Amino acid sequence: MNASSAPVASIGDAERPGSTIPAETLLAAWRAFAVVFFSACALAEIMAVILFVGREHRLATRTEWLHRWCRFACRVLGIRVATHGAMPRSGLLVCNHLSYLDIIVLSSIRPCIFVAKRDVAGWPLFGWLAHAAGTIFVDRQRPLATAFAVNRIHAAIATGLPVVLFPEGTSSDGSTVLPFKSSLLESAVQLRCPVAAGTVGYALDHGSVADEVCYWRDMTLVPHLLNLFFKRDIHSKCSFSYPKIRVGNRKEIARALRDEVVSMQF
Repeated sequence: MNASSAPVASIGDAERPGSTIPAETLLAAWRAFAVVFFSACALAEIMAVILFVGREHRLATRTEWLHRWCRFACRVLGIRVATHGAMPRSGLLVCNHLSYLDIIVLSSIRPCIFVAKRDVAGWPLFGWLAHAAGTIFVDRQRPLATAFAVNRIHAAIATGLPVVLFPEGTSSDGSTVLPFKSSLLESAVQLRCPVAAGTVGYALDHGSVADEVCYWRDMTLVPHLLNLFFKRDIHSKCSFSYPKIRVGNRKEIARALRDEVVSMQF
């Protein structure tokens, strides 16, 4: 097991002498500024760099860029990441889904390509970053769009980069693992590529993970994120199984992968 992403320095350690502003408020203000300012800088960087990168290397460049940004974001937000097992270097990684933080945490470990629901594309800040990182967006309400996404996943896996899929189709409070949707696993069936199972979990020293870290139900992004800025530390544990070629049709594979994720999580 290893840990990374130590929390950002000493802004939140104590109140400044003579200051009437609580230390937690100063920490939250610093984090809000850092996330917005450096995200803008990161977007400007990738837009400038991508013009000089050959088409065949652009996806790898985007994932490496997101990896660097997410490592920085973990330091700023005080997210301490511990891993059990190795995140795969290629193929498909199937994970449970709790929050938008899942993407930051997983990308901080290794450059990878994400598959996300179409709604994410319209989120402020996160949507822009997801676009810039080469995220594959899926509109599950349109069968033809799903088929197009499967082709894009197929192409992404063929590049040799790991592709991260959240087959629950939505996030939850972590008390259970929702049934896996099988349609996007068709690429693994066709390619017979290695598929690994993974779990992401969180812990807080003070507060409720289900209410304050998990992003589900009818929660609103900006207030949820602002609340996280006040948390001194967020502990994340990621576990990964050894990747292997799965046998069966996509529905059978989906059920087997869900069982594996449940056994790793609970």
